[in-house]
Amino acid sequence: MSQREFELIRRLFRERVQAADDLPVGIGDDGAVLRVEAGELVWAIDTINAGVHFPTDAPAHAVGHRVLAVNLSDLVAMGATARWALLSLSLDETPDEKWLEGFCAGFFELAERAGVVLGGGDMTRGPLAASVSLLGRAGQAVVTRRGARLGDWLLVSGTLGDARAGLDIALGDDHVINEHERSLLARYLYPEPRLGLSEPLARYATSAIDLSDGLCADLGHLLRESGVGAELALDQLPLSPALRAHAAEEAPELALAGGDDYEILCTAGPDQVEALESSAQAAGLTLQRIGRIVEQRGLQIRNAEGERVSPPTGFSHFGETDA
Repeated sequence: MSQREFELIRRLFRERVQAADDLPVGIGDDGAVLRVEAGELVWAIDTINAGVHFPTDAPAHAVGHRVLAVNLSDLVAMGATARWALLSLSLDETPDEKWLEGFCAGFFELAERAGVVLGGGDMTRGPLAASVSLLGRAGQAVVTRRGARLGDWLLVSGTLGDARAGLDIALGDDHVINEHERSLLARYLYPEPRLGLSEPLARYATSAIDLSDGLCADLGHLLRESGVGAELALDQLPLSPALRAHAAEEAPELALAGGDDYEILCTAGPDQVEALESSAQAAGLTLQRIGRIVEQRGLQIRNAEGERVSPPTGFSHFGETDA
């Protein structure tokens, strides 16, 4: 690594990290040292690659935001509060100072909001990609994909399908976008981790998963891990006004199969669901009931008339085929 690259790391990364009692040794040494209290920790890692998880011409600010956001969403789904991060960055050419400044701005703005400190990382030459390893403190209980029970309600945060519509806009023909398209594009470029849900999930949810690959695909993971089935009400899926205006006919399918929403899908028992909803509302977030956990394995989707609807396949990034 050149002296210039060391200087960039010092100025753009090391000087942005505030001193923290629980991170006595951080950027600049061979490893980070954490000072932790008794209890369980939750650990996640996600990598995003140009041309797969974000367009190659995506703003650097958005890339920095995204790589942390997708990891934060994983910890939220497990009822944990993120605290420490390591960052690995692969650049396909000599580091561009302006691009790195934008990346760091996006990363550290979200890190500050989430209470995350960067303990270190590395930067190398290669295809454009970024990876974050994120460590956090478990909540009152660790929430997994394995706890859904017969009779539980299915709930989802926010709105569904916006990010997939935003991706279509990002990859579409150049044109002056309208207000609705601008909103959908922002939902794709800047996924918003539902940080306020960590504590409500830890207190009241029986299972949870974050929605990266689409509602049907990720719900399928949860059902398999829990050994149960689900019945989904198509007319109860939360759709944003922007999505309804942009793609009224396709909106339900985008909500079912579109990926990259990074909302939280969770389950709660009939005796806890109202407490979960109230706790989420107190945190400024919404949870919509969209179905129930049932004994029959698999996923059943019903429209407003009670007729069964075939589930679509899960979302594949940039046209890839599902494994």
